[in-house]
Amino acid sequence: MAAAGATATDLEVVRGKRAALFFAAVAIVLGLPLWWKTTETYRAPLPYSEISELNALLLRLVVPITVVYTRASIPLEDREKLPLIVVYEREIPLKYKMKIKFRFRKAYRRALEHEEKALSLASVQEAETLLFEPQEQAVGSLTVYVISEHSSLLPQDMMSYIGPNRTAIVRGILHREAFNIIGRRIIEVARAMSLNEDVLAAALADHLPEDKWSSDKRRPLKSSLGYEITFSLLNPDPKSHDVHWDIEGAVQHYVQPFLNALSVVGNFSVDSQILYYAALGVNPRFDPASSSYYLAAHSLPHVINPVESRLGSSAASLYPVLNFLLYVPELAHTPLYIQDKDEAPVATNAFHSPRWGGIMVYNVDPTAYNASELPVRVEVDMLRVMEVFLAQLRLLFGIAQPQVPPKCLFSGPKSEGLMAWEVDRLLWARSVENLATATTTLTSLAQLLGKISNIVIKDDVASEVYRAIAAIQKAAMKLASGHLVSAFLASQEAVTSSECAFFDPSLLHLLYFPDDQKFAIYIPLFLPMAVPILLSLVKMFLEIRKSWKKPEKID
Repeated sequence: MAAAGATATDLEVVRGKRAALFFAAVAIVLGLPLWWKTTETYRAPLPYSEISELNALLLRLVVPITVVYTRASIPLEDREKLPLIVVYEREIPLKYKMKIKFRFRKAYRRALEHEEKALSLASVQEAETLLFEPQEQAVGSLTVYVISEHSSLLPQDMMSYIGPNRTAIVRGILHREAFNIIGRRIIEVARAMSLNEDVLAAALADHLPEDKWSSDKRRPLKSSLGYEITFSLLNPDPKSHDVHWDIEGAVQHYVQPFLNALSVVGNFSVDSQILYYAALGVNPRFDPASSSYYLAAHSLPHVINPVESRLGSSAASLYPVLNFLLYVPELAHTPLYIQDKDEAPVATNAFHSPRWGGIMVYNVDPTAYNASELPVRVEVDMLRVMEVFLAQLRLLFGIAQPQVPPKCLFSGPKSEGLMAWEVDRLLWARSVENLATATTTLTSLAQLLGKISNIVIKDDVASEVYRAIAAIQKAAMKLASGHLVSAFLASQEAVTSSECAFFDPSLLHLLYFPDDQKFAIYIPLFLPMAVPILLSLVKMFLEIRKSWKKPEKID
């Protein structure tokens, strides 16, 4: 009986050891990998190498120029030696990691019969009307006509002409260096109408260090898919002034043609409002010499904040809001003028704030108070007001007056207030700005994900990153081939995709979930199960070790 009991006990011990080994094997071989796999942070693969290569991206901005020369504009021997295409390339010296080069690709050809006839006219406006064929002019391209040295199309003291369309005229010369001289004149005109350092420096102002390129160029609006424009009439003294303004007619007649010309840049929405008892928040000073009130230049920044709280237009907007305020001063502060830094009255009696909008002070005619009782009916001259607001709108979009070369006749903008090549120049600036923004966003995202390992990277985030990289490469390729509109649309897609990836809410799910919280969660779960298994394994190890040291009996 004792032998049978010992045998049963030994079998029970062996069975316990096997069970402990089995549980340990299952926990290590199956449980631990399964737990590790189900609790790891999912991180979809990202093209980190391609993102790092974006910092060394080379942008080559190509401007196709068609040079059309007349019979007597170039010497005969030079005409016979003219190449079909001449390329002028220059790197823009900006302190930026992305290298930017602009290239003027000039293609020469003889003037056709109707072009010869148009260029022989006495008026450059008539000639341009006959030469202008919008269906043949691609966005971003230029056509330069070379006329005779003694042509009467331009005044004799003028060497070139820049029109409102994508056309220009330069005067030829009969000289042995005619080809080089005319070529320099063409480049001067092309740089004024398309690309130059100032345009691109303004576009990259947020990405450049504080130096001579960016100190005074942070005024243009940042690129966006849409913009909202709000016109507000501020009447702080309705008891004295009954103000009427035809804002709907003014928008349709003056503002809408301007926005239609800029429709390729983004979507625009326009609204208006009238605010009563809305003061500027700054007490103007009285000038006894002129019996008028004035706002000094140093007090203008304090005007916006009190008024902005009454506007309420940017709180629920997804796009940048441009505010244009027409302020009719109260009777106690009439007339009211704005002074510049030299304490001289501003001619327009208006000022603008970068990336915000503009304010114009509209004084009531003093003779109106003598003819009637209060409130005085005030009819706003919308032409004078819209001239100021459109000029401010140009500055807010970074459309500054071009720097024309010496002895150049400049026609000025068309009726809509914009020249066709100004829109092209804005597209170049916006394309470069979008590519710089998308590159910076992707680089920052890659650095963030590389430093913090417990951020979840979902598949849709990775797909947005891949889409942004593809759009950047496509935009760079389109710029190099001279397809400006396609490049701009691709750059917009790059910005949208990169920002969707960077601001995806899923990136923050495990961002504030440190390792000590993981131990606090999993230790109460695994410790009750792991302790018995570990103790059994330790006991088995000690018994095996003891059996190895037990001496053998010698008969």
